Amino acid sequence: MAKRVTRREWTAQDEKALKKHSKEKTPVSAISKALKRTPGALRQKARNLGISIGHRQRPKKRARRA
Repeated sequence: MAKRVTRREWTAQDEKALKKHSKEKTPVSAISKALKRTPGALRQKARNLGISIGHRQRPKKRARRA
């Protein structure tokens, strides 16, 4: 039997937590576990709020040898 989808409303606390994670540049997978929501739901809400989430850390550039 397939699992039934239950939608939960976003509370003010949920939105505040999402904004906090955005500022701290927390990975989406970690936010997903903390807020118990799917990564897709988090991305949609972030877009609606006008914030970015899931910041990737870029590898540091190596210094060239001359």
